[in-house]
Amino acid sequence: MAADNGMKLKGMESLHGSDPFRFFFFSELIRLPVYREKVGNKAGKLSDLVFLLKEPYPEVVGIYLEHGWGKPTELIPWSKVIKIEEDAIFVQPPDEGDTYPAFVDQPGWILMEEHLIGKTVLDIDGRRVEVVNDVHFLETRGTMLLVHVDFSFGGFFRRWGLGRFELVKSNLISWKYVQPLSVEDAVATDKVALSVTKHQMLELPSEDLADFLEELPNEEQQVLFSALDSEKAAETLMEAEPRAQRQIIANLREEKARKILSEMTTPQLAGLFTVLPHDDVTELMAYLDRETAEHVRQILSEREITVRNLMAEDYVTSGPNDRVDDVLAKIRGSGMEPRSVSYVYVVNGDGRTLLGVADLRELVTTRGETPMSEVMSSPVVSAEEDDVQDDIEEMFAKYHYRMIPVVDAQDRILGVIYYNDVMKGSEHR
Repeated sequence: MAADNGMKLKGMESLHGSDPFRFFFFSELIRLPVYREKVGNKAGKLSDLVFLLKEPYPEVVGIYLEHGWGKPTELIPWSKVIKIEEDAIFVQPPDEGDTYPAFVDQPGWILMEEHLIGKTVLDIDGRRVEVVNDVHFLETRGTMLLVHVDFSFGGFFRRWGLGRFELVKSNLISWKYVQPLSVEDAVATDKVALSVTKHQMLELPSEDLADFLEELPNEEQQVLFSALDSEKAAETLMEAEPRAQRQIIANLREEKARKILSEMTTPQLAGLFTVLPHDDVTELMAYLDRETAEHVRQILSEREITVRNLMAEDYVTSGPNDRVDDVLAKIRGSGMEPRSVSYVYVVNGDGRTLLGVADLRELVTTRGETPMSEVMSSPVVSAEEDDVQDDIEEMFAKYHYRMIPVVDAQDRILGVIYYNDVMKGSEHR
């Protein structure tokens, strides 16, 4: 992330004065007295600022006043603000009555103090968890825009009235890196701020997202996880530590849970269920189809899980005389998941006997007319269907393959074992 640290930050003059723009920190405005036109006619103290989420920067809606003692709140429209001075804010009196209407939340509104200050965010570039200590505004032509957030202790000190001592330099991060998520099915409020958009989250490795989940408070954790699509959520869940897995599962709604479970392989489901409370396992089992649920129960009940239980049938084969460009065209048109096409297994005329294997990365750099028999490696490291999980774990640890084929006694390919189905599952048993 780029930080902006060298700009002039304050300018407490008339809101509609000659200056083309001015900067304010939220810490400079919070709890300032608000007067109706003149000193002596006090409306209250600024409790919060209300902004509308819009591109490129959120725009101020008004001043929120909270009077306490059972008295109704007020929302003073920003158009009624006359000027902001260093020690006070002056506004026009309401058109009718003595007070402005009570605050009523609207879609797309965000309150600085309630929804942003002190919230945990994710630093995309540094990939570490940060906390918003202050917010930076740009006032121009009678409106106010939210342009930066401050993660530094300088912002923390300003909130406690120590900003004048300049103990720590500000660390201002552009708002474009702190875009809020609005997730309808996540939590009761959609105003939890995170610096990861849905698009950006899909680009982050699942292991990084899992690390973030483990650091976030419960509510923010729910928001982040609910914003992931089902495939990404399943991958991230399998990367998370057991404690985080249990917490995430406990807060999942049925529809979301069904979608996530449908993205997981049977071994992954079994690995996940071994760390969950019995009641959660019973509930999740009901979301699986009968065949998958039975297979998972079988794995959970066996002392020694065999390769036969862990095997998948999604893999690519070719004949020894097939041309490389024809094989690549076949892969492109197959619609198979990327992890299923890491290798191409070369089989003989009967379509079953395993002759060799070719790495997809090598195929894409090989001349198209080359036959597969010239590209493949042989013999092939393979597992037998009666091998136990400990055996296959040792093979993955030794050879570092992304998948390993399973063969019978006549070297006929029966399926494949994926690295994540075995090694990730073994960490959670």
